[in-house]
Amino acid sequence: MPSQGILSINEVNALPVENFEWLFGNVIEHCVEAASIIATKRPFFTSKDLKKAFDDYLEKLNTTEKESVLSRHPDLAGKLAEEGKLTAESLNEQKLAGLDAMTKDEKQILSNNNYLYREKFRFPFIICARENKVKSILVGLESRLKNSKEVEIKTAIEEVKKICRIRINDLVWPDVQ
Repeated sequence: MPSQGILSINEVNALPVENFEWLFGNVIEHCVEAASIIATKRPFFTSKDLKKAFDDYLEKLNTTEKESVLSRHPDLAGKLAEEGKLTAESLNEQKLAGLDAMTKDEKQILSNNNYLYREKFRFPFIICARENKVKSILVGLESRLKNSKEVEIKTAIEEVKKICRIRINDLVWPDVQ
């Protein structure tokens, strides 16, 4: 079921910068600087415009900056999850994907492939967990291990955009049609 948000776009536009940064500082995982930049682009006429501003922010980053954004994401069902140190958003997303209820074999496969992925690409595997379940995550991870680094950066950034849009949906009312 789609989220209904908590604020109208007009309320988003009226937020003091500090409140905007606090509210939107994790729509891209641990990336308050994105929220700081996007705050300066107000007013937005629709939530779609707000989402596009975050998409554009990600697109305009150079390769090193994109890798930095990707590196801020946690491993799926990794150490941070085991230690209870995920952000509230990541915890909820991983739980909705069923990562907290994996079998022992699934956990081992995910752990092994997370390791191989991080070794190859130097950032964690990122997939929009709210659009996937355990099986599709495992298949996606195995498949994406075959990508070049260039392709994987592009693919992972597209997944970050999906995550960001869903997180914005959690915060902002849908546009009136």
